[in-house]
Amino acid sequence: MRIGVMIGPEKGDSGRKLERMLRDIEWAESAGLHTAWIPQIPTDFDALITIAAMGLRTSRIELGTAVVPLQAQHPIALARQALSAHAAAGGRLALGVGPSHHWIVRDMLGLPYDRPAAYTRDYLEVLHAGLRGPGSVDVENATFTVHNPLDLGPVAPVPVLVAALGPVMLRIAGEHADGTVLWMADERAIATHVVPKISKAAADAGRPAPRVVAGLPVCLCEPGRVHEARERANRILGEAEVSPNYQRLLDQGDARDIGDLCLAGDEARIAAGLRRYAAAGATDISVRLLPIGETRDELVASKRRTREMIAELAEELR
Repeated sequence: MRIGVMIGPEKGDSGRKLERMLRDIEWAESAGLHTAWIPQIPTDFDALITIAAMGLRTSRIELGTAVVPLQAQHPIALARQALSAHAAAGGRLALGVGPSHHWIVRDMLGLPYDRPAAYTRDYLEVLHAGLRGPGSVDVENATFTVHNPLDLGPVAPVPVLVAALGPVMLRIAGEHADGTVLWMADERAIATHVVPKISKAAADAGRPAPRVVAGLPVCLCEPGRVHEARERANRILGEAEVSPNYQRLLDQGDARDIGDLCLAGDEARIAAGLRRYAAAGATDISVRLLPIGETRDELVASKRRTREMIAELAEELR
């Protein structure tokens, strides 16, 4: 199982924020982590531009988006941007994409959120054609009519992973992508819902076994502070629970909220949790470092302890 870390979003002004993220990616590479996952949220940096900057500061670590909302840009524009970031990173981009949620697409962007699964399937057809460049991208389907020359070609194949929570999206991810990027999925949801559906779809389509990237908050702490860590996870990460898509995924498992999903406690407890995810079929873990403390210094120290422990576990679980 590959262990990666989420980097960003960060608070503060843009200049200092970027420098902190670049320091974090330099640490992640030096610590031997497999992947860094860059969230794309509505209020923060563009994930692919951030990856391009990170690519110039690193040489080995895979750099993934988690995930780029499809409705915000035309598939040709996304293909062009992804190929550019991929080149800047020396062929180390893992492009995570997804149809996002109604409260982002419809309520924030003012765009239609009709038939997101069908839209994703049609979008992927154009995106894949663009990522194969150079050459003319000629695709006509129910959503897009595209005849667009593209001079860019990939410096290496670009893996595409699709955020897939329900059965239809898991089938699309298995048939048309290299795997899925998850959030709000516990071990039972992965073992009984995600892995069987996406794996069957990939096998039926003649594709390799898919990657399954599970995003998890993690906090190294004393046993007596586990409740504090879970409460903090619910406080700062719980807004995603308003999404029906996430609620349906939670219903597939045993967790009720993001606090229940948080791996918190000592190193042995966290290692055991990661092994349960591997046994469930997760091929990758994307760790969302979750510090606890009353002051900024305590939060910084907590984050550092957790990330050093994750680096040690990544070597053990390699």
